[in-house]
Amino acid sequence: MEISKKKKIWGWMTFDWATQPFYTLGLTFIFGPYFAAVAAKYYLGIGLDAAAADAQAQSIWGLGQTLSGLLIAFTAPVLGAFADTSGRKMPWILFFLVIYVVASAMLWGLTPDGANLLWMLFIFYVGFFAAESALNFVNAILPSLGNEKEIGRISGSGAAFGYWGGVVSLFIMLLFFAEGDTGVTFLGIQPLFGLDPELREGTRFVGPFIAIWFIIFMVPFFMWVRDDPKVASERPTMRTVLANLWATLQSVYKRKSLMNFLIGSMVYRDALNALYAFGGVYAALVLDWHTMQIGIFGIIAAIAAAVVTWIGGLCDQKYGPKPVITVAILTLIAVCTIIVGMNRDHLFMMTLPEGSSLPDTIFYICGAAIGGAGGALYSASRSLMVRHTHPERPAEAFGLFALTGKATAFLAPALITLFTVISGNTQIGFIPVIILFLIGLIMLRWVNKDGDRAEWSA
Repeated sequence: MEISKKKKIWGWMTFDWATQPFYTLGLTFIFGPYFAAVAAKYYLGIGLDAAAADAQAQSIWGLGQTLSGLLIAFTAPVLGAFADTSGRKMPWILFFLVIYVVASAMLWGLTPDGANLLWMLFIFYVGFFAAESALNFVNAILPSLGNEKEIGRISGSGAAFGYWGGVVSLFIMLLFFAEGDTGVTFLGIQPLFGLDPELREGTRFVGPFIAIWFIIFMVPFFMWVRDDPKVASERPTMRTVLANLWATLQSVYKRKSLMNFLIGSMVYRDALNALYAFGGVYAALVLDWHTMQIGIFGIIAAIAAAVVTWIGGLCDQKYGPKPVITVAILTLIAVCTIIVGMNRDHLFMMTLPEGSSLPDTIFYICGAAIGGAGGALYSASRSLMVRHTHPERPAEAFGLFALTGKATAFLAPALITLFTVISGNTQIGFIPVIILFLIGLIMLRWVNKDGDRAEWSA
């Protein structure tokens, strides 16, 4: 039975919807903060002072992210080459997603006493590695879903659909499961299913919730997305795979538009990820926000991401991805400039009245801008990568895209830390993010808006 193009597109988009809770709930707003709190309490209990305990908690979380990022970076091109040589992506997707589900469900095991802290850290980043690895293969399916004009809209719609999944799942967790310091959810009730708030079972349910959500909503993907039967399938050898990969890497230097895009996107994606990672830190340390305010900030950012990413996809279809990327970067530079120039008492050179709510209002707007521009930037970058992708080696190409996206994942956090330590000021610490966005914007000058297909098809 032949699957229609419309069903294949919808099936492909459900991947973003099904996996987004891992990032929204796991990485950013539920499990990540819970892990940090448990870790800080654990290190405080073994004799560290409060500041040292917080620093140790942040450092091990960052270490896990760095190591998993590097593993993704250096395995993605090889795995992509394997998939392209064999002509099969679906077995790889299934393999990594089984690992993802198991790892997500196991996050239930992080108890408030932190007895298995490092084991849970390992499990989380195994899940992160599996999700990102599967995503690379799913991205490699994108070129087959439409023509050059349609790809931008499809990419934007898929990313937007995913962000809505993050919004809905976050609402469900906050309203019905994640207990606050008082032991009740945002609705003022105890967690459902008799989950014990004393043992933080409502919050810990985030792991099984992510796994259950994924299993339910990935059904359309596996029903409607298939490997192309026309692609010749051969049993690849490591020698063949590495030879093909080496040839691709050598060709990148000759493909100037692709090379500049990979370098530029490496830099601006690193800056964007740092903005995601440290936005909550800024809110807590500079604006003194509590959990509820950070949760609202997250919801605003996720909704803006869903709406603006969809609009960005339409603009991509009409004008191409490069203008969308440019506008998104300029928006994020403006946000970072505000972050550097604002605290509880001042907005640039202007002194604010004591107790002014203006910084809160402005940062909520910044949250919407970060979510919207960040989502559009991701979607349009994916679309522009398609325009630089050889039709016979899409998985390998997106493996290189993953490599450049992760290889310098340490750079922005390290620069933020360095500037913060030297200046003794959390706001000044964000200046490197502005610099990285500017470098990425400059590199776009040498990127062809239509990609470089004319070079390798000639």
